[in-house]
Amino acid sequence: MAATLHDVARLAGVSFKTVSNVVNDYPHVRPSTRQRVQAAIEQLGYQPNLSARSLRSGRSDAISLAVPELRLPYFAELADEVIRAAERRGLVVLIEQTNRDRRREVDLLSSNRLRMVDGLLFSPLGMGEEDASLLEIGVPLVLLGERLFHPAVDHVLIQNVEAARGATRYLMDRGRRRIAVVGYHPGEVIGSAGLRFRGYREALEEAGIALDERLLGVAELWHRHQGAEAAQQLLDSGAEFDAVFAFNDTLALGAMHALLAAGRRVPEDVAVVGFDNTDEGQYSQPTLTTIDPGRGVIADRAVDALTRRIADRALPVQHVEVGWSLVEREST
Repeated sequence: MAATLHDVARLAGVSFKTVSNVVNDYPHVRPSTRQRVQAAIEQLGYQPNLSARSLRSGRSDAISLAVPELRLPYFAELADEVIRAAERRGLVVLIEQTNRDRRREVDLLSSNRLRMVDGLLFSPLGMGEEDASLLEIGVPLVLLGERLFHPAVDHVLIQNVEAARGATRYLMDRGRRRIAVVGYHPGEVIGSAGLRFRGYREALEEAGIALDERLLGVAELWHRHQGAEAAQQLLDSGAEFDAVFAFNDTLALGAMHALLAAGRRVPEDVAVVGFDNTDEGQYSQPTLTTIDPGRGVIADRAVDALTRRIADRALPVQHVEVGWSLVEREST
């Protein structure tokens, strides 16, 4: 049987109320008494009933993080950063995976599971502008990523367009003029692919380089094998290119594999730039030049925005843009 507050009180030789005061961290408890109660809690392995505490206080000290898929290193590493940021504020994090599916994202916003948490950090990929009204939920909410389609919701944004423009300029500054992209989504506007393509296109226009649609490597999903397939299709098309800008690091690593397997040297024949600065890019062969979107800052600012919103729902809405940098490595 699990230990109870009464068990702790008997072992510590104090009242039930005193144990409750220690568990709830009330300040007016003598240090010697607090130490005796904490020793009894440790000896008995007592775990507080969080559901009961939540009913009494109206707070669970837990938040939820909903991401498209933890299989992608960016979201796995983002989840790690969010957990660390939450721990610094005394919060725990419950993880939801939506698998990029609009229905799962919509269902989450009305799920009874949100009653278990004080707020939600949400990175939607399936939902679109027509779903904006669905974001008006009774739980404090902060959006992550790039889909700024609801001005009345707190949002922590990646500078996708600016960073993609910077990555393309960087390649052009090194003499590359036939720059292919990997990860293109035809017709997309507000998602990561659409915004990063926009930055790429704007950089070409500024340099007076015409957009060549033969250099647009389509990849619906952004895993390694899609990056390899897109790069192979570019090679098979016969289109000449001397650089690849991949819309995430995972695509870039797949693309590099295909290029090297085809006898193309990286970076001598084809320079490669990724996006996200995930850990594996430091250990690829060659190591991967990439855009660092400020993942740790994103996590910290997002958790901060959510805790503020939990404390005061009348605060003005925040739209926070996090800066980026380019990490230069061997692939360029």
